Amino acid sequence: MSTSTLITPTSGGSRFKVILWASLALTTIFVFITSELLLITDYPMYHAYRLQVIADRHLLIPHTLAGILALVIGPINFSSRVRRRYLRLHRIFGYIYVISVFVGSFTGIALAAGRPGLPGTSMQAAAWMVCTTAAFITARNRQITVHRQWMARSYAVTFTFVSSRVLNLVPAYWSHLGDVLAAVGVIAFTLASIVLVDLGLNWRELTTRHD
Repeated sequence: MSTSTLITPTSGGSRFKVILWASLALTTIFVFITSELLLITDYPMYHAYRLQVIADRHLLIPHTLAGILALVIGPINFSSRVRRRYLRLHRIFGYIYVISVFVGSFTGIALAAGRPGLPGTSMQAAAWMVCTTAAFITARNRQITVHRQWMARSYAVTFTFVSSRVLNLVPAYWSHLGDVLAAVGVIAFTLASIVLVDLGLNWRELTTRHD
């Protein structure tokens, strides 16, 4: 997930942003239809998962709502147009995003407590909160460029809640992977998302030779 264009508003960058956000939106729709929507019915492959979702609904509902808020607010607050014209709204959305991250993180950890996936979920939640806290602090200190960089990292972790579900339709993912390897997969998705963001943020320095 390259985010260098979130910082440098060029014509090529604008085109890339459109492609990037469109790709993320299509991925989200795909995951929603092929994974979450199937939970409405007792889909055979998701039967055990569906029962777990029903049992954990007291934590899962605030966790899901917080995640959706963070997922939707991110693209809005990355918009230069919104930031310029509606700065107060941008800040309000920023506060809501931060609260959503912490609610989503702590409820996620609570959902994983006592299960093999706890290490992966805890690492994901920790990375989410650290990146978001750094973004909040740099915004308060008016280090805007650095703030956007940390927000890019934070949103990359936010999107792992979607990207890590892309493989849900692969039967082997459910029947052979196992809880421990699934937790490792969550950690891998989280680290990869942050690394990709940093590659994007430093792409110019990586591809341009300084004489």
